[in-house]
Amino acid sequence: MGRRYEIGCAFDAAVKIEANGRRTVTTDDFVAQLKKVNYEWSCREANQWIEMSVSTFRDVSKTEGENRTFMLFNPNGGH
Repeated sequence: MGRRYEIGCAFDAAVKIEANGRRTVTTDDFVAQLKKVNYEWSCREANQWIEMSVSTFRDVSKTEGENRTFMLFNPNGGH
């Protein structure tokens, strides 16, 4: 079992920065990073953690299912 603080580090490691500066993370990428720090989470568990712990990312998934895409959201008027 990993250390609790490593969950946030795994999330940060899973974030991708696109050419236009947009920051996104997929559930699959987050789960893959979690495995590297000894956490075996399902996509559902990972999505629940993101929804409860990361207020700056919003779900922008275009398809249904557990592999969702989250994008950094700027509540101050930016995207």
